[in-house]
Amino acid sequence: MGRLGTGNSGNAGAEPAPDPARHSAQVTETQHTDTQHIDTQGIEKVDAVVVGSGFGGSVAALRLAEAGQSVVLMERGKPYPPGSFARSPAEMGRNFWDPDRGLYGLFDAWTFRGTEGLVSSGLGGGSLIYANVLLRKDEKWFVNESPIPGGGYENWPFTRADLDPYYKAAEDMLKPVRYPYHDTPKTMAMEKTAATLGLPISRPPIAVTFSTDPTKDPQTNRPLPLPAYGSIHGPNTVRTTCTLSGECDIGCNAGAKNTLDHNYLSAAAHQGAGIRTFHDVRGIRPLARGGYEVRYVVHDPDRQGELLKERIIHCRRLILGAGTFGTNFLLLRNRSSLPALSDALGTRFSGNGDLLTFIMGAKTPGTNGSPPGVRTLTGSRGPVITTAIRIPDSNDDDGDGRGYYVEDAGYPAFMNWLMETAQLSTTVKRTAKVARQLLKDRLFDAGRSNVSADLAAALGDGRLSSSSVPLLGMGRDIPDGVMTLRDGRLAIAWTMATSREYFGRVRGTMSEIAKDLDGDFIDNPLWWAKRVITVHPIGGAPSGRHPGEAVCDSYGEVFGYPGLFVMDGAAMPGPVGANPSLTISAFAERACRHILENARSAGHRGITPADAAGSGPASDGLAGADEPAHDVHPSMTRELAPDATKGKGAREERPASAAGGGAAAMTGAKSRGSGLPQPQTQQAAPTDATTSVRFTEQMHGWFSPGIPDPEKGRNLGRDRSRRIMFELTITAEDMDAFVEDPSHPAKAEGYVLADYFGGRMPVERGWFNLFVEDVSDDGRPARRMLYRLWLRDPGGTPFTFTGHKLIHNEAGLDIWQDTTTLYARILRGHVPPSESSEVQEPGEEDVFGAGILYIRPLDFAKQLTTFRAEGPAPAAGLASFMRLFAGELWEVYGRGLKRVPFPVRSPLRPRR
Repeated sequence: MGRLGTGNSGNAGAEPAPDPARHSAQVTETQHTDTQHIDTQGIEKVDAVVVGSGFGGSVAALRLAEAGQSVVLMERGKPYPPGSFARSPAEMGRNFWDPDRGLYGLFDAWTFRGTEGLVSSGLGGGSLIYANVLLRKDEKWFVNESPIPGGGYENWPFTRADLDPYYKAAEDMLKPVRYPYHDTPKTMAMEKTAATLGLPISRPPIAVTFSTDPTKDPQTNRPLPLPAYGSIHGPNTVRTTCTLSGECDIGCNAGAKNTLDHNYLSAAAHQGAGIRTFHDVRGIRPLARGGYEVRYVVHDPDRQGELLKERIIHCRRLILGAGTFGTNFLLLRNRSSLPALSDALGTRFSGNGDLLTFIMGAKTPGTNGSPPGVRTLTGSRGPVITTAIRIPDSNDDDGDGRGYYVEDAGYPAFMNWLMETAQLSTTVKRTAKVARQLLKDRLFDAGRSNVSADLAAALGDGRLSSSSVPLLGMGRDIPDGVMTLRDGRLAIAWTMATSREYFGRVRGTMSEIAKDLDGDFIDNPLWWAKRVITVHPIGGAPSGRHPGEAVCDSYGEVFGYPGLFVMDGAAMPGPVGANPSLTISAFAERACRHILENARSAGHRGITPADAAGSGPASDGLAGADEPAHDVHPSMTRELAPDATKGKGAREERPASAAGGGAAAMTGAKSRGSGLPQPQTQQAAPTDATTSVRFTEQMHGWFSPGIPDPEKGRNLGRDRSRRIMFELTITAEDMDAFVEDPSHPAKAEGYVLADYFGGRMPVERGWFNLFVEDVSDDGRPARRMLYRLWLRDPGGTPFTFTGHKLIHNEAGLDIWQDTTTLYARILRGHVPPSESSEVQEPGEEDVFGAGILYIRPLDFAKQLTTFRAEGPAPAAGLASFMRLFAGELWEVYGRGLKRVPFPVRSPLRPRR
């Protein structure tokens, strides 16, 4: 069978990076040699790339591989065979995902406005840390509500009947059963309380193995046979039946959880799918001849903190299953490569109504005047969830309000110790009492040698931990959260206010349960800050009937992009209500059936050698792009930051021109649209005999796509909060040449930051002209400062930032406005400078968007401190620059004077 691998694949430039360290159970993955190929540019081509290994991605990998498709699944995290999950304090301290800091662990924690999120990173996705519950979405909770601008409504484009056959298919793979034991304290207490309160309760199906055979009684810690398709972790993998340790949410070391690596992923590898760990997808874009280009990096734990070489793979179909946070982050980051994406992207986010509370110190009634006793709940005994109370919805026959579930939520045994020692005052009192007794015995020779009872008293009776249990609520909160990028980071605007009534009802039911158990009802500390924590993020790329209300259709195919699918919680158009894992799996099963049926009816074939040989630069362009100007070859790749989620706070990345050996020659490149007047030859490279001057400039403003006019782009961008900024270091490498050349050319280096383009884009190559002669409408002298920057978004799509500052004398004091206002357009492709001596305006067909940027007063003050000169005459170089600058301004604002009273001849040149 195919096995797990981290093998480097795709194009990685001239020097492939070494393989990252592999887990001992891993070997290189098997590939479909008949349908998987490397093209003439060294780019791997497959039928399908699956991003993520959660409940959607794992399903897609298996079903497409079963149908004979060449499939590569990319998971950023590592594999976790049984016995490998962290348990010690040292291991748990590194059990988080933050590659920038060398952390490649299981938990990925997020914080947003109004909500926190906790998801996983590892082979098996969310199944590694979920609580195993596999409930079908309630039939009448597939609602169709009237659209509300900005979200806040549900409109499910499929029904329970549509999903029922696929629920069954997923259940057959995941094998859920109801909790079989009848002596578990928390389970019995929940069932008894529900009966007392008249609440409907059940034992939901959970994906845990309790017996070695379905016909046998449950037993703990019994070895399990491997299925016919084996294990992706190797033939020596040992799984056992459930040990009732309450460790489901931190990774099951027994292997009793039926996580996706033990079923769907193992079966997919058996069918030949390439399962690749430590593979982190960063960019996606459509190709001109169909299919998609996927750009990714391979994490190497042995090279922590280093930039990672970008790699490329092409596919006919691209399946996004990176989870709600991961998939939305990918789509938002690559929006400029996917400009036809619906405006619904990022809307209808929901935490699936998650609410965590606690019952602590539950008691039994006292008898015959005795004080109440300790009610044993033992939250650490059993799997995490064993029961579910269902409160009906107003769409049900007997409901009133938005429906929800309340479930018991266990925890690992070591949490008992934390709970007991957290009672600091009680612990100190017990310890001090025992210490006094032992000291007294020693001083006064009490004649005691057995101190067992004293030590037992110091440890305490553990009544708090034994009488406590968490409660987890989930249901139909209002999906009105909005996901965006902010400085390249994922941001979510969500508030509890619109769902206050829902959360109040959930909290009320939980409080009634605590009261019946005579325990203290404790809110999650986040509640008092009007925040919640979710482990079930939903939405952001909702499915629906048309792009006016949704990102993808009822099968997850993205509107406007055939072959691009969303198959995870992001595609849910609202909260599932119940635990969402099974619904996501069924959604993916149904989508894969749709893909394969359509492929058969269309006579689909796999990737062939002719396809690979025929793909060259012409097929690498963005779909719809016309006549791109090539600089570096499209297969040249960048060096990227280890963690893209940090946005502008991530490590500075290296563009393709720098990573691949310098800027490309411009010979034969055709200019489209706006150009910069440039000399026929580039400025000479600096030598020890030349003096250079540089300064750093930062500008901020607003931008809008699809608008060719900068002022209109600024106005619309300001209304929609589409910000853009840059920070550029301008370098005149030879001040003599810079002053003498009438176009005063210099090079520009730095970055442009715009969330619409995925965040920070390093400048691959940049041109700057300090002053270019122009004429005002009234015939008076004018100048332009010109900017031209070659950029590339995360998907690899090239863009050119062009801009000018118009220096002209009008009524009033306008020198500040003229020198600090930049009228900018962003063009499609890398457009080289024009050799014309005239400033040219781009055609509207070349303009991707436009806006205006400004220098803020504080930034201008900082800019003045950044001037530096290097070479044999730095002081003279700075003086020459300032004289040129002041002289040109005088020429424009000197009110018609014919001569410039400032000598602009370079003081670096000797007099003749």
